[in-house]
Formats: sequence, C-alpha cells, structure tokens
Amino acid sequence: MDKQQLRERVWDELEASGEARFPYPPHGRIPNFAGADEAAARLAASDAWQDADVVKSNPDSPQLPVRRAALRQGKTLYVAVPRLRDEECFLRLDPAVIDDVDHATTIGGSAEVGVRVGPEEVEPVDLVVSGSVAVTEEGARVGKGEGYSDLEFAILREFDLVGERTTVATTVHERQVVAESVPATPTDVPMDLIVTPERVIRTESLYDRPAGIDWEALTEERIEEMPILKRLRAGSE
Repeated sequence: MDKQQLRERVWDELEASGEARFPYPPHGRIPNFAGADEAAARLAASDAWQDADVVKSNPDSPQLPVRRAALRQGKTLYVAVPRLRDEECFLRLDPAVIDDVDHATTIGGSAEVGVRVGPEEVEPVDLVVSGSVAVTEEGARVGKGEGYSDLEFAILREFDLVGERTTVATTVHERQVVAESVPATPTDVPMDLIVTPERVIRTESLYDRPAGIDWEALTEERIEEMPILKRLRAGSE
C-alpha cells in the first residue's frame, strides 16, 4: 500500500466510523477526530511536554487543544505561515502578551496576533508537534501529502533550532495508528511520541531525521514559491 492509498483508507475509516470531527470531510486534510482534547491532555502529561519551554506546532484543527495548552501553560508557541509563503515564515505566539488564547490559536487568530519572524529570530525548539493522517508504532508518519511539515523541520534544522534530541510528537485517533509498512524517504521526519486518546506510544524509530534541506528533493517551482528557500539556496551557492 502506498502513502496515498493509506491516506484514503484512514480518511474513509474516520468518516465511516463517525470518529471524524469538523471540518468535514476529513479527506484531503490533517483530519480532526473525536478525543483530540483527551490526546492533547495525555501529551501535556508527558515528560517531553513538561520539560519544554518552546513548542512548534502545526496549525490544524486536531492540534488546536495542543496549541491552547501550550499558551495556557506559559510556553512560547511557533506555527508556520501557511505554505511558507513569506520569508518571515513563522509566527511567534507569546503567552505573556496574549489575552484571548482561544482566538490566538485558531488559524486566523494566530495570523492576527502572532508576530512574523524569520528562522534567525526563532528560539531553539524543545518540542515539535506534527499533525498526521497515519502513523506506525515505529514512528513513520504520513501527512496529507504536501510535505510542509517535513520542510518546516528541515528549515529549523538548517538554523540548528531542532536536532537529534528534539522530541517530535503527534496526536492522532487510534484508527490513525496503522500496522502497514510505510515507505520512508530521507526528508520524512519520524515521530518520537504518538499520543492517542487512549495511550502514549514511545517509538524506537528505525528512521533517521533529516539533517537539513534536501535540495535535490525540491523542484525549481517549489523553491520559487517560498522566499525563505530562495534566500537559503542563494546563500549556499
């Protein structure tokens, strides 16, 4: 089963089982699921979370309670600008200056109150939270297929803001934890923690995390779409 077939199966199962939550349908996105709050609470009880002062999270609906927990517990939160379309490609959410956490952690709210910063202004990240369509207990992750989550990690790695010791976690429904073997590429970021509403899986990943941007894996069109990539490539030539 290839990645797209696996995505389709998981999306179909979440929808057919009634476990998918708004926005509908779950297809074509990081799917929201019943129990996302409980999964976030389990993540927040982990040592990796407790030890983290700076969290980088994806902006999708199932991780909304994760983002809210981060700000409410005084953690600095970073989310990427959608599609990395600006050179200042991250938004910093500072809990010291945010009054309405519920609003600030939505996609629109984070764009409104977050401070746009380039990678040079990002603090070292203690915990990365990724959204997933499917994951294996060995730590392989399947996203929605656009590659932005892995690319965001690679950009942060280029600036030594994440590394081998940075914990990478995801919150998912149990139906998203799959037994199939997932084909991995060098750009895929493996998960250290997989958290569902029922359990925490600490993986012993068989996969290496990317050491930085794999320029050979990027098309010219993709590089041209993202100002930060254009600048980084120009600086490396």
